Amino acid sequence: GLAQTVIHLAPPQNVGHRDCRTRNLLRILSQGSGVVRRFIYISTTGVYGDHKGERVMESTPVKPQSERAKRRVDAEQVLRLWALAHGVALTILRVPGIYALDRLPIERIQSRTPALLAVEDAYSNHIHSDDLARLICAAVYHGKPQRVINASDGGEAKMGDYFDAVADAFGLERLPRLPAAELEKIVSPMLWSFMKESRRVSNGRLKELKTPLRYPSVAAFLKSSGVFKNYFQESLSPTVRLNTGAPGFEST
Repeated sequence: GLAQTVIHLAPPQNVGHRDCRTRNLLRILSQGSGVVRRFIYISTTGVYGDHKGERVMESTPVKPQSERAKRRVDAEQVLRLWALAHGVALTILRVPGIYALDRLPIERIQSRTPALLAVEDAYSNHIHSDDLARLICAAVYHGKPQRVINASDGGEAKMGDYFDAVADAFGLERLPRLPAAELEKIVSPMLWSFMKESRRVSNGRLKELKTPLRYPSVAAFLKSSGVFKNYFQESLSPTVRLNTGAPGFEST
């Protein structure tokens, strides 16, 4: 092929500890006549595993606990070896929870699925989809070779607080809270795997990409969402009404 830059966003398959999709991609690229110079891989902050609410940075050793996180670690390792062997500048963006206008937990809140008690709750890390898209483009031009960057907004809200902020902004009732021992019994294993891991993701290397975030926090996004009032009222349940003056969060 003629492409010199590859942006790899495809997730691994759903089973196993190895990312077969990434391995297949690299096999095809190695057989082709083109010369890849730069490779951007979109990974996940899930590779850090549970750190009991402590801060993690790019140099923190990976400690994947879920099967999907183990597949992501495999992909990162295979990509590093391939990039070094072929002289390719590899940049890995580790991405937390992605949110946007159409990716807010409105249905979760309306379904009344409980959140964890505040004392047991996990930290939740986020990035707006528009900011992520801009960071990916910036990585093509500014990403350092063989470098990992946490593509997170740096916010430190706990998951239940995130749900509360969204509920307040849309005039919805806040979710009930349950102890971990009770909540684990009623949510899906996949959902529980997200809820039981707690870490605060540092984004200190983000400045290397020279791209300021449009939404430096979920709170900043919710406070600016008044301009989308008509969109939300047409797209969501009639019971949902945007409350741009809702308390419970501040820009950080």
